[in-house]
Amino acid sequence: MSALPVSQSFDPQSPVFRAHEGGKLAVHATSVLQDADDLSLLYTPGVAEVSRAIASDPVLANHYTSRRNTIAVVSDGTAVLGLGDVGPLAAMPVMEGKAVLFKHFADVDAVPVCMETGSVDEIVEAVARIAPTYGGINLEDISAPRCFEIEERLKARLGIPVFHDDQHGTAIVALAAMLNAARVVEKELEDLVVVVSGAGAAGVAVARILLLAGVRDVIVVDSKGIVDESRADLAPHKRALAEVTNRGHRVGSIGDALDSADVLVGVSGGTIAERDLLRMAPRAIIFALANPDPEVHPTVAHRFAEVVATGRSDFPNQINNVLAFPGIFRGALDSGVKQITEEMKLAAAHAIADLVPTPTADQVVPSVFDDRVAPAVAAAVRRLASY
Repeated sequence: MSALPVSQSFDPQSPVFRAHEGGKLAVHATSVLQDADDLSLLYTPGVAEVSRAIASDPVLANHYTSRRNTIAVVSDGTAVLGLGDVGPLAAMPVMEGKAVLFKHFADVDAVPVCMETGSVDEIVEAVARIAPTYGGINLEDISAPRCFEIEERLKARLGIPVFHDDQHGTAIVALAAMLNAARVVEKELEDLVVVVSGAGAAGVAVARILLLAGVRDVIVVDSKGIVDESRADLAPHKRALAEVTNRGHRVGSIGDALDSADVLVGVSGGTIAERDLLRMAPRAIIFALANPDPEVHPTVAHRFAEVVATGRSDFPNQINNVLAFPGIFRGALDSGVKQITEEMKLAAAHAIADLVPTPTADQVVPSVFDDRVAPAVAAAVRRLASY
């Protein structure tokens, strides 16, 4: 774990620390326990009958245990928010917060599981060993490129949905916003030239879902420039990305990528210079999603783009994963699917976008507090699960 300086803002009396005091989760019973008869039903001897039945038919666990509505929110604390590698203890407040969102927006019970970091093999094995307790696994804040292999191996090994929200939640909501933003600027999705700044977990997933949705020209930029097959320094996940992006084989910096580009999606942090933004096409779209400090401040972005979105709640068009992940898991758990497919992710994006029938420059996605969102996303997942 990387060493971090002691917070200079620690104040146990401040509203934020008081809101977290004692943690944000607790366990409560769903059955009444008042007397000996209740005890004999809920525990011994009655519980033995249920255990024997499940041993004979494991599918019954989905009906007679909490597994059918419970997921694990798994992290090793190596890529937490904008903080980086803070370790499992410091990741706990974030995972608890995630669990609160699951419950509030989709009535999914979520349990934080923060583990010591290890090799890919060790994490996969650890998650696989605890998986029988849960109906799904939400991977969270695990550093790239390890996160890609961890997710793929768990999907192949487990018979329950596995979803890395840092990748797919961001991608789903970004696509939803782009569907509506394209309508605002009167451009066709397939005609857009999209630059994705960042080739980590979110950048890779955003690029891939845009291609799947029909965008034909996606250019990804990392800290060393445009990701292209001509580069000899590409990690395996970037080389795979280079094979399906940058169809014009551009080379150079972020500025070269942005030349005549219609869309910038920032998922990397850092700052993008105004001189580079000047090179974008007219009626541009900028999604600067680094949080809390966007790659381009919204007030600056509006000078270069017609539609601007951020990851922040204090500006219009917040691209927030909470629009996706609660409904995704609600639909997956309800339908009993073993995997969350690419088609389900696309359907979720369209369901979110459709909740804004007349998008404007200041509203391309619904509010995170719009109570239609999670049911709409869940319904989209269930419809595909029935095919």
